[in-house]
Amino acid sequence: MKKLMLAALLMGFGSYNAAIAAEPVVDSKGKEKIGVVSASNAYSLDDLSEALSHEASEKGATSYKIISTSGDNRMHGVAEIYR
Repeated sequence: MKKLMLAALLMGFGSYNAAIAAEPVVDSKGKEKIGVVSASNAYSLDDLSEALSHEASEKGATSYKIISTSGDNRMHGVAEIYR
C-alpha cells in the first residue's frame, strides 16, 4: 500500500511540473520579453529544450523561443523568455 501511495505522489509532482513549464513559441508578437536563459550539457535537442523550458519557468516566463544551439556530443542553447 505504501508503494502505491508513493507512486501516486510522485506522479502528481510530475504532472504539476509539466503544468507550470514554459511553452516554446515560434512567434513572439504580443509577448513581453523579460530576458534570456541558457542551458548546457544536453545530449539531444529534446533534452536541451526541456532544460531551457525549466530555466525559463524559474525566471517566471510563460514561454520561450530558442535563438541559438551549438555542440557536438553535448549541446548548449540560448533562449529568449517571455511573459
